[in-house]
Parts: sequence; C-alpha cells; structure tokens
Amino acid sequence: MGVYHSGSRAVQDRVGVRDLADHLGRAIGEGIRPVVAAFLELQPLLVLGAADPVDGRVWASAVTGAPGFVRATGRRRISVATGTCGGSGGADAPSSADPLATALATPGTPVGTIVLDPRTRRRMRLNGRLLPTPRGFAVETDRVFANCPKYIQRREGYETVDRTPGSPLRGTELTGEQRDFLAAADTFFLATLHPDGAGAELSHRGGNPGFVHVTSPRTLIWRDHPGNSMFLTLGNLARDPRAGLLFLDWTTGRTLQLTGEAATRFAPDGERTVRFTVTEAVDTPAALPLRWSAPEYSPANPDPTG
Repeated sequence: MGVYHSGSRAVQDRVGVRDLADHLGRAIGEGIRPVVAAFLELQPLLVLGAADPVDGRVWASAVTGAPGFVRATGRRRISVATGTCGGSGGADAPSSADPLATALATPGTPVGTIVLDPRTRRRMRLNGRLLPTPRGFAVETDRVFANCPKYIQRREGYETVDRTPGSPLRGTELTGEQRDFLAAADTFFLATLHPDGAGAELSHRGGNPGFVHVTSPRTLIWRDHPGNSMFLTLGNLARDPRAGLLFLDWTTGRTLQLTGEAATRFAPDGERTVRFTVTEAVDTPAALPLRWSAPEYSPANPDPTG
C-alpha cells in the first residue's frame, strides 16, 4: 500500500489539499533515524492503538516505564520492555483486564503508536506489526513520521508515583461523572484502522477544556481542527468507522478507554466535526504511575465555544 489509500485521498480531494498531502507524505518512511531513536529513549509514555483480534473492536491504551523502556533495536524495530518495573528500562505490562491485552500477545497485529513528550511538545508516530517478545513486545515499523506541535498542551515535567491500579469499571454508557471528565479534557488519543487490515493509526487530538462535547450518554462530538492535511485518521474513518479513544487524567493516572464507531460531518462552510458513538467504556482508576504538571495550553487551540 502507498502512503495514502482511497479514504485519505477522498478527504484530501474534498478539502482541496492533495498536492500539500503529497509533499508532506514524503516525510513518511519505514526506518527509524538516529534522532528518532534518541527521542524514544527519553520518554516515559507510549500510547498504542489496535483492534482486538477476537471481536474486532478498536481500542487505544497506554504503557509507561522508566526512560529507556521503549528503544529502537533495529532500523525498523522498536522494542518495549514490560514486566520489569523498578529498574532502568523497565515498564508496567498492561494488565490482563486491558482491552488490548490479547492484541499485544498476538503476532502480526497491526498497531499504531505515538510517543508524545508534553515537555517539548514533540510527537513521533511509529506504525507496524506487533511481535511478542520474552520481555514485552516489539513493533516492526512500516510507517515512521513526526507531526507538528499543534494542539499539544505543554506539561513541564512529571514524577513517578507508587500507585495500585483500581478495578476497571465497564459499561455501555457514560456515567454523569465520566461525561464531566470528558468535557474537562484537553487531550485524547484516537485509534483507527486502515482498510482491509492493512495497518492501524494512532493520532492525537487536543484543545482547551470543552473541545470535546458530550451530547448524550453514548455520544461525543469534536471539531476536527486544521492539521497536517494528510487526513490519515479521517481517511480511515471514511472506509472503516471503528475507532477507539483514550483519555488520561494527567494528575491521578486514571484512564478512560472508549470503543465504538465514528463518522465525519463536512459542513458547507468547510468545518469538519466528528461524531463518536460509544459501544463500551473501560474506566480504570490510578492506571498509570505518572503525575504530570499543570498544562500550558497550546497557542494553536481554538476557542471551544467559537
């Protein structure tokens, strides 16, 4: 498959950015350059998205560890060390209750990943195929590229906190408290699939609190802000509506994972909005052992009431 499939091309043509997308697409490669490898080894957080190989639902999840737990171990491979928390390079393995636990143990699962550093507002996307390893898992990369810092909230630093994850709360609708949590969010991660099982994408969405609108116990809506014009995520949704969302509480370590379907609406004035319908929610208290500093909102964030 080339850089873009028919879904991305259809959105690019609708918005009129095919030439720009072609130019930017030249930055997508298969290999991991030394500067990318050095960036990976400094990070305590990896976010990934994939489909459960049993029921096909798409989820996004997070893995954390001491810097060095994610590292390049080949020109086209990143390795993630899990299950050795407490030492240099160790990480917490996702629990068996995590919706992506089966995918992480299944060789060949298409996966999209983001390594995002709120301290520098840098992010790298590394997509490929999962390979379980004795110490965790690896990703054999086929798409490696950076995105601009737009809509990333700066957080000056973090501390590692000794936490015991709570029991996940599962449901098919959002509770009132969960709806308030989402409405106050400034960041989430969005997992989608390429057509015909050709791959997966994991993208970032950010804005000032209120940019996510919860319109019912099963419905979220957000504006699709101008980005890199590749339309990898919206292109995927044009061909396959399955999607997974991950919201983090950057202070308490709580995670709220949602799976369902998403569709894009194109208004006559050019504004794009995405409507997400929840199929299942997994809410885990104290899931991650990181406590980040308060955010400095991105100057690119639009007014959520505008």
